[in-house]
Amino acid sequence: MNHAETLQKLLTERIVAILRVESSDLLVDLCQAIAAGGIRSLEITMTVPNALEILAEARKQLPEDVALGAGTVLDAETARMVILAGADFIVSPHTDVSIIQMAKRYGKPIAPGAFTPTEIVHAWQSGADIVKLFPSDPIGPKYLKNLRGPLPQVRLMPTGGVDLDTIADFFDAGACAVGIGGALLKKQWLKDRDFAAIEAQARKFVDAVAPYRD
Repeated sequence: MNHAETLQKLLTERIVAILRVESSDLLVDLCQAIAAGGIRSLEITMTVPNALEILAEARKQLPEDVALGAGTVLDAETARMVILAGADFIVSPHTDVSIIQMAKRYGKPIAPGAFTPTEIVHAWQSGADIVKLFPSDPIGPKYLKNLRGPLPQVRLMPTGGVDLDTIADFFDAGACAVGIGGALLKKQWLKDRDFAAIEAQARKFVDAVAPYRD
């Protein structure tokens, strides 16, 4: 997928599954289970052991219409490596202009992290396609709604605190998409390698976001 196609998928499907796990041996199967559940935008974080190798392998095995991103990208060097490994988009917990520039150089959507209005505007002016509102769990949907007043032009993706009980509130507050991690990947399911339960949970999130999809 090119830049426009990937960005359109993120904005249309509106859910990014964040895969931050302690062991990499189940990650490809995990990606396949979540994709089978209907979430077609996945983010493998660089905190996962052997993340680059797993990213490359997942890209080979997943359908072409699944947008596979790299998260927790902390510097431009890592951004280049994940792009060469097959990442379709990049997510960072912070805003580093050099990462944004690297993503632009290779034509990949970039979602840097920001929290305050100053940080958010800086990220947007620097070329962010989406600004990851992080962490969003301490402040919730009300903060997002307040930001949307003076900053309606900025695409905000809250990450943290998004679950089946709050997801509608985040979209009602103006989220362009949401990042979901722990609410999707229960520790016991991972321990038991219960991919069927994870697929079913992914389907619940897809159903929850259906009224907000264009």
